[in-house]
Amino acid sequence: MKQNIYNQLLQGKLGNKKMLAILLDPDKVDLNTVEILIEKINQSPATHVFVGGSIVENNILSELIQKIKQDCQLPVVLFPGNPSQISDLADAILFLSLISGRNPDYLIEHQVKAAPILKQTQLEIISTGYILIESGTETAVERVSKTKPLDRNNPELALATAQAGEMLGNKLVYLEAGSGAKQAVPLKMIELVSQNIEIPLLVGGGIVDLQGIQNAYDSGADLVIIGTAFENDMNFFK
Repeated sequence: MKQNIYNQLLQGKLGNKKMLAILLDPDKVDLNTVEILIEKINQSPATHVFVGGSIVENNILSELIQKIKQDCQLPVVLFPGNPSQISDLADAILFLSLISGRNPDYLIEHQVKAAPILKQTQLEIISTGYILIESGTETAVERVSKTKPLDRNNPELALATAQAGEMLGNKLVYLEAGSGAKQAVPLKMIELVSQNIEIPLLVGGGIVDLQGIQNAYDSGADLVIIGTAFENDMNFFK
């Protein structure tokens, strides 16, 4: 039986239960040492494992998910950069639309290509409004999608974008500074968006320490995503 991941996220928001996802990029994972990585995840406060990246060039996605599920009980959620990053071995997929940009490939074209593939799987599909926020450096998402992030000093634009995504039927809003960002999403922006949407708010990118996670929670994030910081230090949560 597949888990109802969205219901878990929604109940977490309603109960003010803060959640944490560790994002694994298959291009940055060594399958020879993945057991150590999974052990560190099991020792962490993570509630979910996200798998994916802006560009995934190797072909280990399904094998990686299989290994995770062998030794880890956390739900595995796909975070795909394109339709090639789909595996029925996961529990769910964030069906992302880059609503901060105006490149039609990332607004709808990749989703059209992915739809027939997803119909052949048992994945739980969670529509997600993906909003890229300026972070002080050009991130992989910006390079690949060829879209500009939203001005970090304009929280009202981020809010209007999030609200538009919610009105279009997105089940989640994801404020993202990008992989390896120099600056995290501004706390005032998180607070403004969180207070003015009804759906769960995910925040990631540029968070480099435990205090950064707590700050995002305190500002209204329902789930925080940690990627690069954990990649660089598997003892991050100690």
